[in-house]
This record gives sequence, C-alpha cells and structure tokens, in this order.
Amino acid sequence: MPIDLVALSSCTRCDLSLTRQRVVIGSGPESPTLLVLGEAPGRHEDEGGEPFIGRSGQLLFRLLAEVGISRSECFVTNVVKCRPPNNRTPSAHELETCRPWLRAQLDDVRPRAVLALGNTAARSVFGFREGISVTHGRVTQLDSGQGLATYHPAAALRGGSAVLELMRADLRIVRSLVALP
Repeated sequence: MPIDLVALSSCTRCDLSLTRQRVVIGSGPESPTLLVLGEAPGRHEDEGGEPFIGRSGQLLFRLLAEVGISRSECFVTNVVKCRPPNNRTPSAHELETCRPWLRAQLDDVRPRAVLALGNTAARSVFGFREGISVTHGRVTQLDSGQGLATYHPAAALRGGSAVLELMRADLRIVRSLVALP
C-alpha cells in the first residue's frame, strides 16, 4: 500500500511535531538505484523541506559522484522525519514512532540498495548493535535487496581525511551493489 503523504506531512505522533518547521519526507525518483538514509533533518533541512541540503549533503553527493552515483538516482530520506531540537539524537520513542513511515517508504521505493549513514540509520534499518566503526562497509541483506552502512558525512566533516577515505571505500562497495548484472 503506498505511503499516505498527506498523513505523513501532517504527522503529530510525537512531540517533534511541536518544534519542527516541516516534516522532511524525502525526495528522489520513484524507482531509485539507491536509498540514502540519514538520522534526522537538521536546521537547513527543516527550513528547506529537503533532506541533505546542507554541508553534509554537499559532501555526500560529491563522494557518491566520485563512484559514479548521481543524486538523481537516489531517494534520500531520514529515519526520523522531523528535526529534533538542537540536532540531538532522536529518542527511542521518536525512532519507534517514526518507524512505520520508514518501513512504508522502503516498501514503496524498493531500491536496489540502501546506504545507511551513521549509527542511528544503521541500527534502524539493519538492526546493528555495534557502532559504525565496526559495522561500516558490511553488506547486509534486506527484504528489498542489500544495504551497507557508512559514516555520516558530518563525521567526515569533523574527522577529516581518515573518515573520508573510509567512506570512499564503503561507497565503492555500494557502487557494486547497485550495478546492473
């Protein structure tokens, strides 16, 4: 059953609805090569209504372009659709409350592969318990295909070249997951 975008855009299931400017649903093609999954919208995303439009997004799409994946091939969304105050990590309650929206998006979009950015996204979609330093680069089977976790681009902006190189290696694996046989 297709996701109810009207219901999602007016969601009030948790208290994030009281502090957000807008629900950041996600954007991309109906049949994407790759679903890119972040944690939650930041300030720029809350203001602009699109995921990954700030510095992290600019870095992410530059790195994806390096391995031959364009933004136009990606459906981009977040685990939580509303910005947590002060960009804090979403609470367990907020993650659980938003989970049905994420599941519906995954069912609707059915990408060839999923790229989870950071701990929250990787834990939400793959069920990992370990941190991203252990799970990055690990190919995981999903109902709709395969997926992989890597560092969030914000970590690369803070962590410099070492994190960037790990992300580049992970994204080369993602490229192999979305390549047509």
